[in-house]
Amino acid sequence: MKQELLNKYSIPVPRYTSYPPANFFNESFTADLHRNVVVESNKRKPEHISIYIHIPFCYQMCYYCGCNSQLMREKTAIVNYIDALKKEIRMVLPLLDHSRKISQIHYGGGTPTSQPVAVLKEINQMILSEFECIENPEIAIECHPGYMNEQYWLDLIQAGFNRISIGVQDFNEDVLKTSNRKASRMPIEDIVKIIRDNGLSLNMDFIYGLPLQTPESFAETINKAISLKPDRIVTFSYAHVPWVNKLQENLEKTGLPSVETKSRIYETAKGLLLDAGYKTIGLDHFVLSGDELYKALESKSLHRNFQGYCTRRTTGQVYAFGITGISQLASAYSQNTKDLDMYIEQVNKGNLPIAKGYILSEEEQVTREVISELMCNYTVNWEQIAERMNIPVESVKDALNYNELALADFAKDGIIEFDEGHITVLPEAAPFVRNVAASLDKLMLNSEKKYSKSI
Repeated sequence: MKQELLNKYSIPVPRYTSYPPANFFNESFTADLHRNVVVESNKRKPEHISIYIHIPFCYQMCYYCGCNSQLMREKTAIVNYIDALKKEIRMVLPLLDHSRKISQIHYGGGTPTSQPVAVLKEINQMILSEFECIENPEIAIECHPGYMNEQYWLDLIQAGFNRISIGVQDFNEDVLKTSNRKASRMPIEDIVKIIRDNGLSLNMDFIYGLPLQTPESFAETINKAISLKPDRIVTFSYAHVPWVNKLQENLEKTGLPSVETKSRIYETAKGLLLDAGYKTIGLDHFVLSGDELYKALESKSLHRNFQGYCTRRTTGQVYAFGITGISQLASAYSQNTKDLDMYIEQVNKGNLPIAKGYILSEEEQVTREVISELMCNYTVNWEQIAERMNIPVESVKDALNYNELALADFAKDGIIEFDEGHITVLPEAAPFVRNVAASLDKLMLNSEKKYSKSI
């Protein structure tokens, strides 16, 4: 990337994992509203059900983490949380049309694998006993390999999971120590063999932009990952937001890579992955050519929800459980309280533990569709969006901050091509897709909300 483009476009913009971003959620959204939009969601698309389970507990706190997580509590508090989690699930499942099918179940955190496998298996069975699944649903869990022995991996497989995401972050132990991250308990090769021998899909997650990382050191990590040939490799860009998580200030003591170095780290990793036969998906995913995600990208039908990149086949409206869980429904978002004790108290009283949310206007639903299409497939065809939303093309553009002068500036810089019928982000400019999306977003006009930088 040219230095002048990095300087111009490495600015704070939303990540657009949702639209609107979560910092637009407001506390006027009540538990009663949540109940209403859950019931209303039965009549909306997508029809499938996607479930998210949040386990917040961690054995130690990684300094880079932006998730809602906390240190392990005493056993009683953890048991009380899991009991409340199951009660919340039992409150919501009756509100759903049981002719709908499960397409995804995803466990995140925190560290979901901080819990006994028996707990995870019980929650899976509770959900799966109520609904049928689509063919080949995705039952996935994020795993911290620092604390998992061979028996845990084997038991996890027996609990019904068919996709394992290993949070490696980096194979360089100096990088991990600086970030307060424990390295894998078992040799990674042994873990991969267990997963492969049992026929599960395998993701490996990495973070770039951490202290001590260089293009050369991260290349060693990526080359090791390539040698293990996981189905998907994810290279998350570290988002430095110490105003959200003060622990991140610890990383400033060692020092973070410059924007230029961070860009070279990513470009080096990307080059190695492409040379090894992996295909680029979105901003940070790389998959093998036979992967369902790549086939969706080729047909310009890649999609994403709060569970991550998916296909139109596997996507669903997301129903989230546990503290800070965000439900992503057709017309609204709703988020649970982040306070663990309040969560337990509210659920035990029979109340849905909603803290805030957001009702999308019709215009914002159109904007969400456009930005999702751009972030996933790097192109927007106005007629296709209009047909999908059942509105005129003019109404699609009216919903946006559609500014041809701004688009022309992107085009001059080699970021996009556009005409009256489409916008396409050029392959070499993919890291700037967030900037293009933000330029179309009316909510970004005069916004004073804080975001991480695009690079």
